[in-house]
Amino acid sequence: MPKPFWTPHDSDLRLPLIGSPMFLVSGKELLIAQCRAGIVGTMPALNARTPEILDGWLSEIRDALATPHQGRTPAPWGINLIVHRTNPILDQHLELCVKHEVPVVITSLGCRPEVNEAIRAYGGIVLHDVTNMEHARKAIDRGASGLIAVAAGAGGHAGTVSPIAMIEDIRRIWDGPLVLSGAMSSGRGILAAQALGADMGYMGTAFVVASESLAKQAYRDMIVGAEAADIFYTDRVSGTYANFLAESLVRAGIPLDSAPVEREIGVMDEFKAWRDVWSAGHGVGPIRRTEPTEAIVARLEREYREAAARIGAMQPEPA
Repeated sequence: MPKPFWTPHDSDLRLPLIGSPMFLVSGKELLIAQCRAGIVGTMPALNARTPEILDGWLSEIRDALATPHQGRTPAPWGINLIVHRTNPILDQHLELCVKHEVPVVITSLGCRPEVNEAIRAYGGIVLHDVTNMEHARKAIDRGASGLIAVAAGAGGHAGTVSPIAMIEDIRRIWDGPLVLSGAMSSGRGILAAQALGADMGYMGTAFVVASESLAKQAYRDMIVGAEAADIFYTDRVSGTYANFLAESLVRAGIPLDSAPVEREIGVMDEFKAWRDVWSAGHGVGPIRRTEPTEAIVARLEREYREAAARIGAMQPEPA
């Protein structure tokens, strides 16, 4: 059975799962739908065009999730902050997270002790995403509450290390909250993440097709028709390696080769670049239709429980 999320709030999850924040895809509607369906819903702060819009969105989210929905207590929610030095409005985003006491803050592209301290001061939890052991050690040393292991096969900025190896390596140095991302779009994948040693799964691609997402219909259709071989790992979009739908790269005139790009691009420039190409992880295979978030989570829960029962049935009888 899923265990409670590690926050000061008393919330039981339907599944041990965080819906990952996605550029131009995760908005307040998807976040609210995910929380009401029983998983942790998140969105990037940068998906609100201005800090003033984000302020309004955070108020709407808090109000929407303050009471039970259809007999279910909504799950905790979170905001993703890009903490890289090229993000010119980080301070404003952080102030808003503190103002609204966002329960979960996911930090990306750098780990800032002052950000961690500000969130933890009001009782929030900071999860930092890492793609390798160097990043993991820095995040631990700088006061992150937990880690998100972004392993090979994840959508967006992903690492190159196998999820199995990455969890094993991190667990040797860290016994705190640990979330796993990488090629996960089924309930079976969530159970596998727990079996490997993670506390929760981290899933994005499966929710691109949700009816509440901000994704264009052509983006949804491309995912529904894709499989793992249609995902291409490249740094040609932003100078940082990430996984994209190969067809969207071709349409944007970006060559499918592995020649490195020697440049640095600012956070706001990168945000604009991703409007023309679409990210996805290797776990696109199980995604075969556009449907509401509630239906997606119901499918994941069914697959998770069926897999748990199958594994249970395979256990040998006690001697």
